[in-house]
Amino acid sequence: MQIMYSAEIAAIRQATSFTKPVVALESTIITHGMPYPQNLQVAHEVEDVVRQSGAVPATIAVLDGVLHVGLDPDQLTYLAKAQNVAKVSRADMTFVMAQGRTGATTVAATMIAAHAAGIEVFATGGIGGVHRGAELTFDISADLRELALTPVTVVAAGAKAILDIPKTMEVLETYGVPVIAFGQDVMPAFWSATSDISAPLRSDSAAEITSGLRARQALGLTGGQLIANPVPKADEISAEEIGPMIELALHEATSQGITAKAVTPFLLSRIFELTAGKSLATNIALVKNNAKLAAKIAKSCHDLPKI
Repeated sequence: MQIMYSAEIAAIRQATSFTKPVVALESTIITHGMPYPQNLQVAHEVEDVVRQSGAVPATIAVLDGVLHVGLDPDQLTYLAKAQNVAKVSRADMTFVMAQGRTGATTVAATMIAAHAAGIEVFATGGIGGVHRGAELTFDISADLRELALTPVTVVAAGAKAILDIPKTMEVLETYGVPVIAFGQDVMPAFWSATSDISAPLRSDSAAEITSGLRARQALGLTGGQLIANPVPKADEISAEEIGPMIELALHEATSQGITAKAVTPFLLSRIFELTAGKSLATNIALVKNNAKLAAKIAKSCHDLPKI
């Protein structure tokens, strides 16, 4: 598979590693998260957070059929302005490439690309998971299985709060994915810093997370790990405030027959309206917070190479 690297990434890339710590970043937040030019501004800001925290950002996307790891400024602008961009995951990523199309990478696709490029750490907003009503629809994100398959550490503010978080946690446990809450004993819930769900594991340092990763690799265990990083309290929307809005948006999606990949964009857009834009501001804050922690973990991984 052909991978194109940005000038910034190519300059630090060796045969099997990098001379500096690298953090992968997804691209669906650019193409499906907000309009231009805000999406471009936020993309630059998140990359800057990674740089300021001592690592090199590698935003990942498919541009005209070619997988890019790291986007140059012109490519980032092109993606931010592009229309009808495919939202690619494991199932359709390579077909979109074969068609010569442009695609934004989901969590699953970004993990695949990051691993192919030799990047160990990836920062995102929230992972996909088990959708509410999945016992009838079987609507479960490919992100969960990817975490069981692909050895990348994913830093996120938990699963998106529009999902069935308890069922998501059960699937992750079944798949043997380590789920580690950072700095607290309960799981974050995306827009909310805390929830009533106990965290399976807790860590308070990037070094400890890296040590656990290296031990996992030494045992030959497959798959990645999820670092659940709570949104800063100053930026959160409490579960009590946003809960009824989520329920209303879910009801509307069901009544309008919205399914499959269209569900999450619809819900996020509707909740943006219901919160008068606060949900997006919180989303941006938590992505930056995750990028900062991911950079710390990437630095720790760089300092403690694989055995």
